[in-house]
Amino acid sequence: MKNKKHVISRVLEGSIAQELELEPGDILLSVNGKEIEDIFDYRYLTEDEEITLLIEKKNGEEWELEVEKDWDEDLGLDFENGLMDEYRSCSNRCIFCFIDQMPPGMRETLYFKDDDSRLSFLQGNYVTLTNMSQHDIDRIIHYHLSPINISFQAMNPKLRCEMLHNRFAGEALLKVDRLYEAGISMNGQIVLCKGINDGKELEYSLLKLSHYAPVLESVSIVPVGLTKYREGLYPLQAFTKEDARSVLDQIHRWQDKMMEKHGIHFVHASDEWYILADRELPLEENYDGYPQLENGVGMLRLLKTEVTEALKDRNGDDRQVQAAAATGRLAAPFLEKYFAMIKEKYPNVQVKVYPIVNEFFGEEITVSGLVTGGDLLRQLKGMDLGEKLLIPCNMLRSGEDVFLDDVSVDELSRSLGIPVTVVDEGGEDLLQAVLEAPGKKKHKRRQMYEQTSSGDSGQAERR
Repeated sequence: MKNKKHVISRVLEGSIAQELELEPGDILLSVNGKEIEDIFDYRYLTEDEEITLLIEKKNGEEWELEVEKDWDEDLGLDFENGLMDEYRSCSNRCIFCFIDQMPPGMRETLYFKDDDSRLSFLQGNYVTLTNMSQHDIDRIIHYHLSPINISFQAMNPKLRCEMLHNRFAGEALLKVDRLYEAGISMNGQIVLCKGINDGKELEYSLLKLSHYAPVLESVSIVPVGLTKYREGLYPLQAFTKEDARSVLDQIHRWQDKMMEKHGIHFVHASDEWYILADRELPLEENYDGYPQLENGVGMLRLLKTEVTEALKDRNGDDRQVQAAAATGRLAAPFLEKYFAMIKEKYPNVQVKVYPIVNEFFGEEITVSGLVTGGDLLRQLKGMDLGEKLLIPCNMLRSGEDVFLDDVSVDELSRSLGIPVTVVDEGGEDLLQAVLEAPGKKKHKRRQMYEQTSSGDSGQAERR
C-alpha cells in the first residue's frame, strides 16, 4: 500500500482531538500501530474505547497519544480528503451515461465519473463493481458494511459488457455472489434502455436477481435519461406510453411473485413510468418502506402521505398567502394536487405551480433535480410570483445555494425581485415553506452527478 498522508483539515470544538491539542495541518500516521488505508479503516479502528494514535505535528515531531473514550465516540477530526484516499474514477463507457450527455463549459467536478464502492456506503451512490478488487470485497465483508448499492443494468454478462463498454463488466457480476454469501445487504438498479436491456433481457435479469433476495433487498427500474447533447453517442430512444405500460405490467407480475415467495415487492418502478403510462401511483404499502427514494421510486406517493399527515392535526386559518412554486414537469401536476390539499384548510393560501421546461439539457429531461437557474430565470421573469418563490432543494448543489449552471439562489432572487425559499424534501417542510414567511436555512442534496468534497462523506452502517 502506498504511503498516504492523512492531513487534518479541521478539529471540532470541544472534541477529544481538541483536548489532545491536535491542529489543522497535523498528519495522522497510524491507529493502534496500523496504517490507515481510507475512511473505513479510520472509523473501524477508532471505535474502540482504548486506542493509540501516532501523529506527525506540523513541526515534524511525532506524538504517540493514548486515548480512553466511550465506544464509537468520535474523535472530532476532519481530513483534507473525506475518503482519506483518492476518489476512484469510472473505467466504464456506458451507453447511457448521463455525464457524457452534459454540455461543455460547466464546472470541472460535474464531469468526474465516480465508480467508488466506498461512496456507495457513505452516500448511497450506485456502483458497477468493475472498479472493485477482491481486496475491496474482503474489506467489505471484514467490516460487514451494509448496504451496498449496485448498478446491474443487465444480468446477461455479454450484454452487460456491451452496455458498459467494459470487457470485465460481465465477470464483475461474480462479486455479487461473494457479497450474497457473506450476508451483505444490497440494493440494485437497472437503467432501462429501449430495445437493449428491456423485454426478454429485463425478464432474465429479474429472474437472476430474484435468486439473491432477500439479501438483495430491492431493485429499481428507471428509464434512461436523454439530454439534447448526444451527438456521437449510442442512438438511444425514448420510451413511449405503450412501452411504459408494458414495463409496468412486467414489474407488477414480478412483484406478485416476490410477495408470495419473500413477502417483499422487491422490484420497483420509478415514478416516471407511472406518469408516462398515465397510471395511478401504487399504494404506500407497495413500496416496502421506500428503499429506493433516491432513484425516484415512490417520492411522489410519500410526499402526498407526508402532506396529509402534516395537515391532519392543524385546524387551518384565514391567513393570506400568495406564492409560486417552480419544479420539473414530472412533479408539477402532483404538486398542484398537494397545494390544493393545503388550500382546503387554508382557503386564502394560493400557490401557483410553474412547470419548468428543461431548455438547458433538453425537453425530455423532466425531473426537478436537473432544472437550472438560467431556465428558472428565463421562464419566470415577468410572471406573477406573489410574495415568494418555492423551489425544491434537489435543484441545488449539496450544502450550497448554487444550481447546476452555477447560478446562485441569491442571483435568482435578485433577478426576479422576490424571495426564494428552498424547500427540503418532507411534506412538513413543504407545508411550512408555504405557510411561513421566507427564510434561509441549510438544506441537503445528495451528490448525484458531482464528485463530493472532502468533508461530507456520511456514515456507513455496520451490521
